[in-house]
Amino acid sequence: MLNNSVFDILIYVFDRYALEELPDAQREELARDLESVGFGEASVARALDWLANLADESERPTPRSYESFRIYAAEELQRLDVRCRGLIASLEASGIISPSQRELVIDRLLALDCDDLDLDHVKWVVLMVLSSQPGQEVAYARMEDLVFDGAQAPH
Repeated sequence: MLNNSVFDILIYVFDRYALEELPDAQREELARDLESVGFGEASVARALDWLANLADESERPTPRSYESFRIYAAEELQRLDVRCRGLIASLEASGIISPSQRELVIDRLLALDCDDLDLDHVKWVVLMVLSSQPGQEVAYARMEDLVFDGAQAPH
């Protein structure tokens, strides 16, 4: 049986579908497909809500700010350990993600239904955020190299 975490479903969807090409009209069809391969109905619904929220956030215009300073809230510090926060900071410093994308990544990480977020969660969520936004092909390719080559964060 497949693991029913929202994260596992998101990886499955990300691996098989283009996230920017998943209109709401396909939600029911996608839900049936996911349930037919063994994912539970409740987890599928949460994962599809997660994707819908990502799409909603990706459609908002965001200012391009190149200088920002991030102070993490108590819940964020509890859920995102120092390694996760360090990777996010490194990705931002290297230009792979912008400050507004950083905020979207943090939001989507906190929306996952797992207590033990790790570097793989961060990498995959960054990939999903970048793939959901137009014009991010170069950043996506750089991030894809990190995820699939198992490379360390850029310096």
